[in-house]
Amino acid sequence: MLVAGAHVDLRAPGLRAGARAGVIAAGVVALLSLPVGLGIGATLAPGAPSLLFPVLLAGSSAAVAFPILEERGLIGPGVGLLLVWIPVADAFTVLLMPLTLIGAAKIPEALGGDVLIVGCTVGALLLGERVANSQPALTLRDRSRTRGWALQLRVTLLMLVALSLIATRTGGSTLLAGFGAGLVLAQLREPDRLEVQLSGIAEGFFVPAFFVLIGSELDLRSLVGDPSAILLALAMAASGVAIHLAASRLVAPPPRSGFGLAAAAQLGLPAAAASLGLGTGALSPAVAAAIVLAGCLTVLPASIGTRRLADALATPAAGEVTA
Repeated sequence: MLVAGAHVDLRAPGLRAGARAGVIAAGVVALLSLPVGLGIGATLAPGAPSLLFPVLLAGSSAAVAFPILEERGLIGPGVGLLLVWIPVADAFTVLLMPLTLIGAAKIPEALGGDVLIVGCTVGALLLGERVANSQPALTLRDRSRTRGWALQLRVTLLMLVALSLIATRTGGSTLLAGFGAGLVLAQLREPDRLEVQLSGIAEGFFVPAFFVLIGSELDLRSLVGDPSAILLALAMAASGVAIHLAASRLVAPPPRSGFGLAAAAQLGLPAAAASLGLGTGALSPAVAAAIVLAGCLTVLPASIGTRRLADALATPAAGEVTA
């Protein structure tokens, strides 16, 4: 989630251009997800927390979508809608998802922790704006580069640990803590070498380790032996994609399906929900495995959607060159 948040530049030109449409799209998805998710949960997973499924359907994944968009050279005004839609959906779902699994008695304390995390994130953003270009900060940054201190990396990880500690002690969202630290990192416009360092730490160790641990917790035999769980996975994946496509038809410019498919990507949130649900006993092994499978099934449509966007946005440019 730190790396996902680091892909969200709050000062990007495309962000302002797509702000209104992105917020509307996220809201439409949330409204559509509520009845659909409640229906799926009541029908196919009656023993699981009912509100979990609407939250999962409403989510998007910056960790999945943004790297694909960057790889295709699509981070810009042309996809400003996605630059708002995906982070807004991501932030709210990582905030709400843990609350659906921890029990009503723990919700007030968890909400207090989430508010504290958001407050610390906003404070760090404001402080960073004032300090980042000061002479002492520039001097420290230069010395860090020349002397190998890796100061930005150390500060980023310290901030991540501090916010995660708040989440752990209060029952707040650790996912929100990581996303908030990533937002601060992106806002400070740190050098590319820091992004490489963080990607190496995340993709080289922590992300694979996270999914290895998730995989070791999942019981695939229970999934294969439970037809309703398999149907749950298929229904969640299909409904999530359909809901995002419906929202894109209302607010997105052509190619509308490209925007909807790209925003439907999920992976980290379902995996985290499965892990938390198994840890608290709120989810059965079959349902947890089905939730992760549903998230995996949305990755391919997201890749197809970004490809459609790349083709559509490249066509005018090619026409201009020809002319």
